[in-house]
Amino acid sequence: MDVILVSLLLSILLILIFRVRKGNPSAIRTYQEEISNLRIKLAVKDQEIKILKDKLLSEKDREARLTTEFENLSFKILEQNSKKFQEQNAEQLESILRPLGKEIDVFRKKLDKSNDDFLKGNIALTEHLKTLQGLNQQLSQDTHNLTNALIGDSKTQGDWGEKQLEVLLERTGLMRNIHFTTQGGYRDENGDLKKPDFIIKLPDDKHIIIDSKVSLTAYYDYSSSEDTEIRKEALKRHLASVRKHFSDLGKKNYQSLYGINSPDHVLMFVPIEPALMLAYQQDSDLHLDAFDKKVVLMSTSILLATLNTISSIWKQENQKRNVIEIAKQGGLLYDKFVGFVEDLLRVGKALDASKESYSDAMNKLVDGKGNLITKVEKLRELEAKTNKNIPKNLLDRAQGD
Repeated sequence: MDVILVSLLLSILLILIFRVRKGNPSAIRTYQEEISNLRIKLAVKDQEIKILKDKLLSEKDREARLTTEFENLSFKILEQNSKKFQEQNAEQLESILRPLGKEIDVFRKKLDKSNDDFLKGNIALTEHLKTLQGLNQQLSQDTHNLTNALIGDSKTQGDWGEKQLEVLLERTGLMRNIHFTTQGGYRDENGDLKKPDFIIKLPDDKHIIIDSKVSLTAYYDYSSSEDTEIRKEALKRHLASVRKHFSDLGKKNYQSLYGINSPDHVLMFVPIEPALMLAYQQDSDLHLDAFDKKVVLMSTSILLATLNTISSIWKQENQKRNVIEIAKQGGLLYDKFVGFVEDLLRVGKALDASKESYSDAMNKLVDGKGNLITKVEKLRELEAKTNKNIPKNLLDRAQGD
């Protein structure tokens, strides 16, 4: 303001000088002296302004340093508190993650095992099919070799047929007392005890009944004779024997026994496949007549395919059960993970609350007229015995408020 006034006065004086240039010389000298004095005052004011500017810059630098020191101190305090809180939370997270890690490891092992079992099952199935092909040829040859030993003894023929059936069951991967039972006792609607040769178990508590029947004597007479009449008579006996077997089996009505959940038909296994094929060639209605009596005739090759299908069904069922178990464990793992996420969110909220608490504490410490630093500092001013001083930046901030 002083500079402006001086400049204004100089302007006025210059105007006056111009006007009186032709006037009194003494007046001119007076104005010139005034101008010189005003110039001196202007120089003094310029110097004072420069000093004030330097002082203002110095104060701003001091304020910036104090602000930086306070921010550094605040950050250091927050960092120390946060580090301590993080260490405590790390222990809590460790206790949460340890069991979760174990669950993940168990789940991974089960999943790996399931994949390994599936791959091994496919490889084993391929090898098994090759084995079954060789087995079919071997069984056909063994049947012919045993014919001479079996003819003439019905009990021996029956035992041999049941043994052949059990061999087929086991060779296709089915296990006794797990996938099938033999000679199990069941009661019919009249209370009479019945004993089917084999009962095959299926998933969902289903069953298939298989009975072995051997028609060998008449077939051997037909095959071993070259006399036409003998062969014709033996063929009739052979057809009659096959029909008698499925008629008697149909009358037993095994599928209606208590405790058996079976389809309406029973499978009748004929171990000697050429004998059954011969009967089919001579009587094309043979299988239909058997079907009408709730019996399905089965040769070795047809039964092998059927049993192999059943074995595959059990493999798929076991795989499905493994998948269900994996899904169950996956659900448990998911629940564990959700619990972990919820705990982690609570940890985050706790950290936020800690920051807010720190901010509130600092406000109480240095802000407001009745802040704690001001009150505590008064104790020192009252000559309380102290060994340390409150940091200057905090004291300045508190007293400034």
